[in-house]
Amino acid sequence: MRANGQPSHTGGHNTPFIEIDRADWAALAPTTQLPLTPNEIVELRGLGDVLDLREVSEVYLPLSRLLNLYAAGAKQLHRATSDFLGQRAESTPFVIGVAGSVAVGKSTIARLLRELLARWDDTPHVELITTDGFLYPNAELERRGLMTRKGFPESYDRRALMRFVSKIKSGAEEVRAPFYSHLRYDIVKNAEVVVRRPDILIVEGLNVLQPPSDAHRLAVSDLFDFSVYVDARSADIANWYETRFLALQRGAFSNPQSYFHRFSTLSPEEASATARDIWNRINGPNLSENILPTRSRATLVLRKNEQHAVDTVLVRKI
Repeated sequence: MRANGQPSHTGGHNTPFIEIDRADWAALAPTTQLPLTPNEIVELRGLGDVLDLREVSEVYLPLSRLLNLYAAGAKQLHRATSDFLGQRAESTPFVIGVAGSVAVGKSTIARLLRELLARWDDTPHVELITTDGFLYPNAELERRGLMTRKGFPESYDRRALMRFVSKIKSGAEEVRAPFYSHLRYDIVKNAEVVVRRPDILIVEGLNVLQPPSDAHRLAVSDLFDFSVYVDARSADIANWYETRFLALQRGAFSNPQSYFHRFSTLSPEEASATARDIWNRINGPNLSENILPTRSRATLVLRKNEQHAVDTVLVRKI
């Protein structure tokens, strides 16, 4: 294990993070049995992600165990605090934030953690919500001149997201969120996602670790009990984005109902050029200006190499 102050491979010891290489990290949960089958892992894998039995066993199984320990510890602290205060209020859901760039694999990781955490006896009910549902509808983005900044912090209804997570943390019996269609690339009117008092809620999105816009207000990240940032070199993520775009161009974009159907007839060269243009104008700037600066706010950082596999884990010291 090596101490390191930033989520990178630089030196330094007076830092808030412990840096653990993959071999040492994998050794932290040697007796934990993998509860997922190879077929289940394939179903969870996102387009372009590298996810196999070894990756799950060596990286995500230890992470699920650590998260389980944090969640169990939060329940114990709640009981002790309730006894001290003479109250008998029920504990509230443990909330985990998962952040990172487009194409870095955070959605796959969030889905995988949902399945792994639900296999632990004391956290059987795990829900996942993505912040896509809190994007403003396309019509509103058009009205505000923000369609080319979709995914930037200002394209989200941050108050609605804050209300949603606040209700979860207050112990509400049922909380509803808007539903987002990736096929339509828009919010679906009159469709909702319903969350009912989970043991754990995972909130996944590009900008979930953003600090508050006003120093006198809370940010949604202030309500997280634990947060994970999925990290990689920007050049690698740009390559992964282009590869994923080409795969979608040959697949999902061919659906006439797809918002991106107009890209389905591009030649491979045109599709690559389009992907690079979108990255350079939108996703790359969003990463450097808004997402990457939040990395140091995470509880844990998963650092991926160019093969899309995690090779280093950074854990914030307690």
